[in-house]
Amino acid sequence: MVVERRILLTGDGSHTVSIPGAGVTYHSMHGAAQESRHIFIEAGLKPLITQSRPLNVFEMGFGTGLNALLTLELAAGNNLAIHYVAAEPNPLAAEEYSMLNYCVVLQLQHLTPMFTAMHAAGYEKDVLIHPEFTLHKTMKVETKTNWTNRFDLVYYDAFAPGDQPEMWTENAFATMFDLLNNDGILVTYSSKGAVRRALAAVGFEVEKLPGPMGKREITRAKKKYNI
Repeated sequence: MVVERRILLTGDGSHTVSIPGAGVTYHSMHGAAQESRHIFIEAGLKPLITQSRPLNVFEMGFGTGLNALLTLELAAGNNLAIHYVAAEPNPLAAEEYSMLNYCVVLQLQHLTPMFTAMHAAGYEKDVLIHPEFTLHKTMKVETKTNWTNRFDLVYYDAFAPGDQPEMWTENAFATMFDLLNNDGILVTYSSKGAVRRALAAVGFEVEKLPGPMGKREITRAKKKYNI
């Protein structure tokens, strides 16, 4: 089944992708780039860059590749080695991702070839995108026993609970808990009470943080112990 997707401009001049038939967009219409930077980089990745060891990052929903691009930017600028695993069962086609304007809007034109390489990378294998950034795309989510290392950080960027409810259950978050190292963190744009309760139910310590433009709050959860 072919899914119709459209490229749209958001409030900060950066693109998002919409699926008109489902009534969803991949990013906030208030501003895709500012949303991703606020939630996933500022609240998620930056608090971890003081660690001396390489970081393992898992993204639920590679989508437009914006979160990965911003992570690559930080990794390259801080000599921070990152192994980045992204689960994405419905990748964008070349004619779609080639239209995205992130490298221009964010003044990261030097990363354009690497952004393209991330989208073009094959699945179920490690691909060296940059000396500090290795990407592994997967069609499915697997438990920690299927990876060499557990993860330090999860970007939880699935479609909203109302659109993809199966991704916001206790079972789904138990898998994320299992994937993480102790003291690992999960960040997501959703601050719904049901989401926070599901995270807490599987063992996360949950906190609400101020959200980006157009959103009052976001959620950050830390794994403090094994159940």
